[in-house]
Amino acid sequence: MTFSSANFSTTSLHRKPGLLRNRANAAMTALAATFATIAVLPLIFVIAYVLIKGFTVLSPSIFFELPPPPGLDGGGIGNALIGTLVVTLISCVFAVPVGVGGGIYLAEFSQGNKFAEFVRFGTNVLAGVPSIIAGVFIYGLVVSTRVFFGNSYSAVAGGLALAVLMLPTIIKTTDEGLKLVPQELRWGALGVGASTFVTTMKVVLPAAVAPIATGVVLAIARSAGETAPLIFTALFSPFWPEGIFKPLATMSVLIFNFAIMPYEAQITLAWAASFVLVVMILGMNIFARWISGFAQR
Repeated sequence: MTFSSANFSTTSLHRKPGLLRNRANAAMTALAATFATIAVLPLIFVIAYVLIKGFTVLSPSIFFELPPPPGLDGGGIGNALIGTLVVTLISCVFAVPVGVGGGIYLAEFSQGNKFAEFVRFGTNVLAGVPSIIAGVFIYGLVVSTRVFFGNSYSAVAGGLALAVLMLPTIIKTTDEGLKLVPQELRWGALGVGASTFVTTMKVVLPAAVAPIATGVVLAIARSAGETAPLIFTALFSPFWPEGIFKPLATMSVLIFNFAIMPYEAQITLAWAASFVLVVMILGMNIFARWISGFAQR
């Protein structure tokens, strides 16, 4: 096929904004950008409002004092801050080994069998279950039966409820993270005589540490702000934590309890706790993004 010089002279490789398809493309791009802005605006407004309201009432002493009795001024959120850290740590103790182990099984040992398909389906369903269901489940399994040395509400029960919420995220990110490891690494280890278990533990798992850590951090960030499961399990306490088998305060439940009180001191502490909780969750999400970006270098 041949082209004359006239065809080349009338053909331009430059973009022509006046063409109908280019105008339609610009209009659709502007429409998509508008919808994206509308979608993110509520998040920006909520975070900004909480940060402004909470920061104005924040003080260093608030982290080292107990909440005041109803009707009195002063006090702080020290017990709730410690309680949140304790419950989150307990949830990690339960969720991280099980979640990472489940993800390793799905990616490395299941060979795509029916049981693996069932686990993946169950994980997806569990990810969409309302958090209050996890609280009711642990309430019936642990709290009402008093299986922990005759205690009902406790930090351990709260940690178990949050662990249920963390499991889907950890399992899925571990599964997907291990799939990103080049197959050549497995073949190389197997080629020198390593077993599948040794290959997974010594070669594959270290190569996928970053995505797995990202999933763990995101799971912690997701569960740290939950309220409903902790109301059914850890309950609340106006005192310093007395042990992991006793009720204890958490920031999310403190916010719920104090925000509905008709006392200015409690409402102020609710705003302060909201500020601290939002900053913690934002920090964990930023840390997760940093880990993900570091892994891609």
